[in-house]
Amino acid sequence: MVSRWSCVSIRITCLLCFGSAGLTAQGAPSSEVNLLDSRSIMGDLGWIAYPKNGWEEIGEVDENYAPIHTYQVCRVMEHNQNNWLQTSWILNEGALRVFVELKFTLRDCNSLPGGLGTCKETFNVYYFESNDDDDRNIRESQYTKIDTIAADESFTELDLGDRVMKLNTEVRDVGPLTKKGFYLAFQDLGACIALVSVRVFYKKCPTVVKNLAVFPDTITGSDSSQLLEVSGTCVNNSVAEELPRMHCSAEGEWLVPIGRCMCQAGHEEVNGSCQVCKPGFYRSSLQTKTCSKCPPHSFSKTEGSTSCQCEHGYYRKDTDPTNMACTKPPSAPRSAISNVNETSVLLEWSAPEETGGRKDVTYSVVCRKMSAESRQYEPCGSHVRYLPQRTGLSNTSVMVLDLLAHKNYTFEVEAVNGVSELTKPLRQYVSLNVTTNQAAPSPITVVKRGKTAKNSIAVSWQEPDRPNGIILEYEIKYFEKKDQETSYTIVKSKETGFVVDGLKPSSAYIFQIRARTSAGYGGFSRRFEFETSPYLSASRDQGRVPVIAVAVTLGIILLALITGFLLSGRRCGYSKAKQDPDEEKMHFHNGHIKFPGVRTYIDPHTYEDPNQAVHEFAKEIDVSCITIERVIGAGEFGEVCSGPLRLPGKRELVVAIKTLKAGYTEKQRRDFLAEASIMGQFDHPNIIHLEGVVTKSKPVMIITEYMENGSLDTFLKKNDGQFTVIQLVGMLRGIASGMRYLSDMGYVHRDLAARNILVNSNLVCKVSDFGLSRVLEDDPEAAYTTRGGKIPIRWTAPEAISYRKFTSASDVWSYGIVMWEVMSYGERPYWEMSNQDVIKAVEESYRLPGPMDCPTALYHLMMDCWQKDRNSRPKFDEIVSLLDKLIRNPSSLKSLVNPSNRVSNLLVEHGSAELCAFSSVGEWLDAIKMGRYTELFMESGYTSLDVVTQMTLEDVRRVGVTLAGHQKKILNSIQEMRVQMTNATIPV
Repeated sequence: MVSRWSCVSIRITCLLCFGSAGLTAQGAPSSEVNLLDSRSIMGDLGWIAYPKNGWEEIGEVDENYAPIHTYQVCRVMEHNQNNWLQTSWILNEGALRVFVELKFTLRDCNSLPGGLGTCKETFNVYYFESNDDDDRNIRESQYTKIDTIAADESFTELDLGDRVMKLNTEVRDVGPLTKKGFYLAFQDLGACIALVSVRVFYKKCPTVVKNLAVFPDTITGSDSSQLLEVSGTCVNNSVAEELPRMHCSAEGEWLVPIGRCMCQAGHEEVNGSCQVCKPGFYRSSLQTKTCSKCPPHSFSKTEGSTSCQCEHGYYRKDTDPTNMACTKPPSAPRSAISNVNETSVLLEWSAPEETGGRKDVTYSVVCRKMSAESRQYEPCGSHVRYLPQRTGLSNTSVMVLDLLAHKNYTFEVEAVNGVSELTKPLRQYVSLNVTTNQAAPSPITVVKRGKTAKNSIAVSWQEPDRPNGIILEYEIKYFEKKDQETSYTIVKSKETGFVVDGLKPSSAYIFQIRARTSAGYGGFSRRFEFETSPYLSASRDQGRVPVIAVAVTLGIILLALITGFLLSGRRCGYSKAKQDPDEEKMHFHNGHIKFPGVRTYIDPHTYEDPNQAVHEFAKEIDVSCITIERVIGAGEFGEVCSGPLRLPGKRELVVAIKTLKAGYTEKQRRDFLAEASIMGQFDHPNIIHLEGVVTKSKPVMIITEYMENGSLDTFLKKNDGQFTVIQLVGMLRGIASGMRYLSDMGYVHRDLAARNILVNSNLVCKVSDFGLSRVLEDDPEAAYTTRGGKIPIRWTAPEAISYRKFTSASDVWSYGIVMWEVMSYGERPYWEMSNQDVIKAVEESYRLPGPMDCPTALYHLMMDCWQKDRNSRPKFDEIVSLLDKLIRNPSSLKSLVNPSNRVSNLLVEHGSAELCAFSSVGEWLDAIKMGRYTELFMESGYTSLDVVTQMTLEDVRRVGVTLAGHQKKILNSIQEMRVQMTNATIPV
């Protein structure tokens, strides 16, 4: 037996142990909200112990002399202990899951005097839910057990001498809670324990401003793996087409921001809020990031301007972008001259001295002739022709035809641009007076046949539309049609009619007529065909009878032949015995012929039931094997998540999980599962691997391997310049190997681009994004529309754009673009060129230039992939072989594309390396699609190319070029000009 004094000693020992704890009240982390903290309560805790001689409340102070409420119990000498300690009612404040943190000390039973056999080294924690604080009389059976608590560290008699503090901390979660509050209870069954502190708290995601949206305090969910989607509220003066969202994790952390708010027009984002644009600045649309300075010849006098007003005398079209300078109409054309050739006039002029600041200058011609009666000028009339046209001329010349001879004309050549119509009736034109020369008559257009005999034909005609003088005579040329003008006869007449005789009966003749004035002959008329009468004109109708009879007889014979052929055909049925024996070796699978030993791709859309296709090519996974841990993105059909996959008998594997959101249509489900049906047919280390699908529960899921580094284009941009050439070639080799496999299976990808290549932690690249149908839109600026979004034109082969000819050869073209993306570290192909400009340039045999520091061998391979003739492009197996040779021979990659052979207008002509010279800074900036900065360069003093070639990155920033991509493009072009100037290849 242990004496009472021993018991007291044990209790004091326990107190001494915790009294040296040095506990200081700590605030909870920002994502934790305390519901109870026994260390922070100054007065009585109000807890109840049963029996009363069980748990004892001991008042102590910490090292800062702050009071500490401690409960201890140490009735180890008595059998059958059941000591309870109940807290006061705890309001859960709407939390569905709370945490209980216990700090306690516990004595090792072996260190007690006599080694008590009844001593315990654990205690139990319970809870009871209640909607009010009147439920304190709770039976033991009504409590729900949370856990049995054991100590990681227990103290002994030896520790007391050293004043060693061995404080234990244990945290348990409680939930889901369904009522307003709850009680906690601690059960001791015979341990020597001191409960130093009890803290009850829940976790929340605190209020945060992200992407110009406020996300409120959000209490975490009831499940440890649950992610709560929370919509944000746009901050002042910002809007969003769709409110941004974030996900609150069970640990009180905000994850995966999706979408963002944007400052309204007239405001810009500064330090996470929207500030109004100052006078002299504007912001017209949500797509621009910051307020911009008003363009030249415009101003804004108020804050928050969405556009700038034009200065007096300057204008802006409705279709002009708001960042374009205000412009004015051009001055009149200069140095106009005329060149008269009989009744034709060639007008030429020089461009206006002042174009008004625009490039859309065109010209129009107004023609007037002198009236013989009124001696006034009148419009020339519709018979006058203009080559190429009268209005909208882009060239500085025009040919005016079909004028009258010996006439006085005046021509006004007017220059207009996009804003000229805003200044009417003001016109800017130059005038010329012209007198036409003597001219031959115009051709005769009307010739008629008169009386016809067996040896003669009477013909008549009308005077030419433009005689251009007094007609002296007409010339009639005729010949027998069968002679085809090998011999002909010419007769003349002063009248507009003539009888030609001496002809053969029943013969066809060709007639042409022209007129002559003192200026000479005009052109012959077109050919007119007339026929003489037969010998017996009276019996002409009778002669038709035998002809009709012969025709009817021939028709009957032909009908009999056709009928006989059809009847014989009926007897020619299909006989299986006559089939080729090899035909018996073919197998039909869902409408597809399959040959034994040859693996081919089968289109899942040919299945009437999509479930049949997906279950044939993909493995069904039980949803209990999958745990969604976090959201990593958002797809068209739902969220993209990651988490572990635990299949029986296999090691745990981290996978990517595509989910089909609720409320889907049957068509969406079919399209969603089509990708799995396609992916499940592939098995290659460079093709994204399908683990399986979940179709028998909701949400429907596609499970694939997890690629740690995400999409290739984003990965390259984040690691610009960080890889060796051999590493980049290794990535390209992997992509080509995957595409070779797809090509061998007969699958055409159609959307091969760096964004659809995924990269794992070992830099292995795998082809992804399968199963999308593509339809070419009529809009030339559009791309291929798919159920997964837009496929840009700039990755697509020209024959696929023009004729929808998608083959492995068109995939090779796309692979060449992917090579360019990889070697330029994710730069956008063709930069800011429009889709229509890309199509036009490619059709005209222009190609992308070699990226900076790109090996010549790789660029030659790119150019081979971009051959216009698809049959001239390499096959994927040839590409793989070439890349293998380059990898085995690294010295072959040392020769780089010479920067002096890269043109500055962004594109090179296929097979050409000509250089391009520039005469001004503006022309240079326009060539590299950076013309928007011309005004800034001029205002900053960079007015010549000599000065521009000395610019550094800091100089470019100082000018006002803030976008990193634009800075890089300008500096690359400046570097090229330096090389060109050094080599004296381009005069500047």
